[in-house]
Amino acid sequence: ENSNYHLLLRDDWSGWSRANQEPSESRSGCRRSCWNTAVSFTPFLITSVFALRLTLTLSCPMDLKNFPMDVQTCIMQLESFGYTMNDLIFEWQENGPVQVAEGLTLPQFILKDESDLRYCTKHYNTGKFTCIEVRFHLERQMGYYLIQMYIPSLLIVILSWVSFWINMDAAPARVALGITTVLTMTTQSSGSRTSLPKVSYVKAIDIWMAVCLLFVFSALLEYAAVNFVSRQHKELLRFRRHKTNATQNAPGTTGGGGARGGGAGGGGGKTTEEMRKLFIDRAKKIDTVSRAGFPLAFLFFNIFYWVLYKILRHEDFHKP
Repeated sequence: ENSNYHLLLRDDWSGWSRANQEPSESRSGCRRSCWNTAVSFTPFLITSVFALRLTLTLSCPMDLKNFPMDVQTCIMQLESFGYTMNDLIFEWQENGPVQVAEGLTLPQFILKDESDLRYCTKHYNTGKFTCIEVRFHLERQMGYYLIQMYIPSLLIVILSWVSFWINMDAAPARVALGITTVLTMTTQSSGSRTSLPKVSYVKAIDIWMAVCLLFVFSALLEYAAVNFVSRQHKELLRFRRHKTNATQNAPGTTGGGGARGGGAGGGGGKTTEEMRKLFIDRAKKIDTVSRAGFPLAFLFFNIFYWVLYKILRHEDFHKP
């Protein structure tokens, strides 16, 4: 991500000299940057203060594994290009080395107040070069994603549970509700990735969308299981009739034996009405279990998800 920065650099330089001259000031005009120089000469010591204003566009590589609950660290380094540490050394001032404009706000991030100042001395074949760096910690504000992504997907998942209270005989209503929620979640998941760079790893919002899609798809499969179980008595009756007909048509079977076989096949077990009621009760039990099982499973997932990304991962970032 690229950002524009307006920098005012002040550099205090000290060195030894045998000259003794009057203090002098110089200024040179420029368009994008300007040096203000104040040099004072004392016996054997030279102190120089430089001020430079720059407008820079810097890029910050981001790790989006915890997106949109991520905290990004953007690093800016200042390094000597032409002078080794034998001639020039950069050091941070003790009081207020980095100052941020008051009232500075970013549309998606909150700039942390603590300053992280470090030294990054570079070692090349030509020698050691002085380098200092400052790290800006940016915490993403997830209000936009909470309103646009998390809450709508949560409501869609809850909407898919309405089918558990609809009569199992109302197949058009339950199938239409299930397909609608699945397609809506697919669109919602695709929309959450349009404004993000294409990365190969899984982000936090990808896990949320995938689990929500899994829940609404499972609700659709639940009705398929209910419908299948409720129709099993018809399949069982068809199997018994087929078995009875095969027994009657077997060679060497008399009419009386066939009648007795048919009685055993049809009445030896439960009656047709009892079997139908048995399988319908099993189907209703699946709906009853789903009414409590789906919300509890989604509740446990929410507890695990928010604790992991808002507490555990957030604490890992602040560890030194």
